[in-house]
Amino acid sequence: MDERNLLREKGSAHSVSAERIPISLVLNGEHLQLEVDPLLRLVDLLRDQLHLTGTKISCGIGRCGACSVLVDGKLMNACLLLAYQLDGRTLTTIEGLNKDGKVQSIQQLFLEEGGFQCGYCTPGMIMAVASMLKQTPNPTKEQIKEALSGNLCRCTGYGGIIRAIQRYAEEHRG
Repeated sequence: MDERNLLREKGSAHSVSAERIPISLVLNGEHLQLEVDPLLRLVDLLRDQLHLTGTKISCGIGRCGACSVLVDGKLMNACLLLAYQLDGRTLTTIEGLNKDGKVQSIQQLFLEEGGFQCGYCTPGMIMAVASMLKQTPNPTKEQIKEALSGNLCRCTGYGGIIRAIQRYAEEHRG
């Protein structure tokens, strides 16, 4: 039986591999020990196995930012990472940001400023904003645009999103 038929028979590439890799990570402040398939993408682990569905799947090639997460504080695309690469790392998803209440106020400002319509890109946008604000708490409009350059919004344009971020930064200065 060729590999294509085996994949069809098994249902996915993830079920072909027999060996699983043990990993240990901190996810949204919680220590986890897991065994993962070597071909499992991080985005699939989050959504399908850990039921953290805030991280979205869209392009699958790292161009849209819908799957943005923070790995050791650095913004990364979960669709481009294999789950085993998180061994020994700290991962924050949109659900993890919500613990300190900041996400709720940014989300409210996105609403007030017309920063989203369908909301699909919003978690990735907020992850990009969180990453930027850690390094640049008082960003200029150009710095905001640069921080969002890896995130695509197909509904709103970016005016409302930029206004929401500017308001957030102004309200949280000092």
